[in-house]
Amino acid sequence: MPGNLDKNRNLVAAVSYLLFFITGIVILLVEKEDKFIRFHAMQSVFVFGGLFIINFIISLLLSQVDILATLFNTLVWIGIIIIWFSSMIRAYQGRMFKWPLAGDFAEKYIGK
Repeated sequence: MPGNLDKNRNLVAAVSYLLFFITGIVILLVEKEDKFIRFHAMQSVFVFGGLFIINFIISLLLSQVDILATLFNTLVWIGIIIIWFSSMIRAYQGRMFKWPLAGDFAEKYIGK
């Protein structure tokens, strides 16, 4: 039975990355006790929320130079997909990993 609980726990942690920071926020609102799940949900909010804001600001700055804006957006989305997939896999495996900066903030806010 504990194996099933771990799998469910890992699945919820992985789902916190599914729709980027949106599912992270939803899971933070629902899950109040499990620090592993809350850590991954909070890290999802910080990583993908931060990338969203950075991408938006730089896209505005580069909006006058279409080729640079397109190149930048393409590179950012490749990075986002790699981070997204890697985050979901690691969380599903039950691994507690931290992305630079975001992981430290997530740990701090969930009270590790």
